[in-house]
Amino acid sequence: MLPAIDVRTLGIRYNLRLTRRNTVNVTFRNLARRRRGPTHFWALRDVTFHVDHGESLAVIGPNGAGKSTLLQVLAGILEPSEGVIAVNGRISSLLTLGAGFDTDLSGRDNILLAGAFMGMDHGEMQGRMGEIIEFADLGQFIDAPIKTYSAGMNARLGFSIATAVQPDVLLLDEVIGTGDATFKSKSRQRVVELMGAAKAIVLVTHDMSWVLDFCNRAILLERGNAVAAGDPTTVVALHEERSAMRRTGGIPDLLPPLDGSGFR
Repeated sequence: MLPAIDVRTLGIRYNLRLTRRNTVNVTFRNLARRRRGPTHFWALRDVTFHVDHGESLAVIGPNGAGKSTLLQVLAGILEPSEGVIAVNGRISSLLTLGAGFDTDLSGRDNILLAGAFMGMDHGEMQGRMGEIIEFADLGQFIDAPIKTYSAGMNARLGFSIATAVQPDVLLLDEVIGTGDATFKSKSRQRVVELMGAAKAIVLVTHDMSWVLDFCNRAILLERGNAVAAGDPTTVVALHEERSAMRRTGGIPDLLPPLDGSGFR
């Protein structure tokens, strides 16, 4: 069976000169003047991994390591600058759902809109409507415009939709920590059920307890490089050790990048 996700030598490069405040004309003038300094940076470089059906992969690392960028590539929001990505099956992601929400429409209407956004049949989404509303537990707010929702309410609705459509691949970015203890418990149970149904999950999180309790594998990203991958206990221990060194200013140079097998 093909893996749910197969990523090989992935790279994402951003041009530092092409920004909102730096037009194309200004960029060419700067290049003509041979202005010193870097013209681009790699948000991700030479990242290789795969996720099998039924696996839950945690992506961890310090802020700015490239974790959310990786999810955006997997969700199809960003195109790779180099490397190859193959995703086998239907993807569900709060990243794409958030982009598709219409803040002037109610939560109920946005459920149908999200279904259309993901290419699902209108009747199928109607059939799942009750389950989604019950799980989100927004009460009367389900008929209020999204623009009246708090960030937590918005995330709860998005999570409920993303996990109710029975995706083959589920991408999550720091959403399972949203809400009260009851919703956190429901969220974790829902993800466990998806894993049991042979769904592939990629989770970006700073919650190491989630990584240790629910993930089969983990990847540590630093400055766009995968510096460790494998058993969650080992990868989390390395991350915590390097985080402590970073806080005291004693962080060493980046570890050598991984080879294709996941070992340095």
